[in-house]
Amino acid sequence: MIYTVTLNPALDYVMRLPQLRQGEVNRAHSEEIQLGGKGINVSRVLSELGEASTALGFIAGFTGDALQQGLRAMGLHTDFVRLKRGATRINVKLKAQGETDINATGPAVDETALAALLQKLDALGPGDMLVLAGSVPAAVPADIYKQILARLQPRGVPAVVDAEKELLAGALAYRPFLVKPNHLELGEMFGQRLQSEAEIRSCAAQLQARGAQNVLVSMAGEGALLLDEHGHFHRAHAPRGTVQNSVGAGDAMVAGFLAGWQRTGSYARALEWGVAAGSATAFSCGLATKGQICALLNATYRKEQP
Repeated sequence: MIYTVTLNPALDYVMRLPQLRQGEVNRAHSEEIQLGGKGINVSRVLSELGEASTALGFIAGFTGDALQQGLRAMGLHTDFVRLKRGATRINVKLKAQGETDINATGPAVDETALAALLQKLDALGPGDMLVLAGSVPAAVPADIYKQILARLQPRGVPAVVDAEKELLAGALAYRPFLVKPNHLELGEMFGQRLQSEAEIRSCAAQLQARGAQNVLVSMAGEGALLLDEHGHFHRAHAPRGTVQNSVGAGDAMVAGFLAGWQRTGSYARALEWGVAAGSATAFSCGLATKGQICALLNATYRKEQP
């Protein structure tokens, strides 16, 4: 079973308007509520591709109820820890000339709730996989990913870490199965702006030398690059299409990669699945469906039915 952890999930209130004018009344021409959070996005795309997962994390208040009910209506299995105070956050996503995000802070997580989550993770064992994705709420220890991986290491649970800077750096010593920075995040970790694929490869190799087994680097419209555990580089260029949405594309890439790896056992093909899922999401208004992912996978890489 794949378990995804989203420490600070959200309801994303997406509003589309022709133009955003500061200091004036703006009227949207459409709006929708999406169930958000990086780990939750991974679970949703895994479900589309026929892979079961359990979504873990914290929820609170009436917005937490709405999040959980919405996910269960989609057929996802959840096992959230309910907080006694506060409410699951609502993030506002404004799509006009560009994309403007207003992300809320979220509820406070107390020590009792954190201990309850760690207890749930203690049930994982061989045959399971853990996905740690996204930022850490202010009330949660900044090294929580490191704590979780240290706790799980004796039980041989492979982990995927999709996080930035110190969160990712602290996880490397526990040899995560996969890390997925984008090329900008990768450059920030090494204090440089990566200008070429050679530089990206060099930094990916340094992450592997620090402990990561596989390093998947997303590169927006350029596709993605994978350095596998055997020291081999794989490259997949992005399909052509019109970008409509950047939210969740990286999460979809992680889900596509894991689904492809589970099905084929091939790193090269898992990379293609990942890029197809990430691109299909970028070309959609929300997270991509199985049909959209399959269409890109077959048209761009090779005939394969997820």
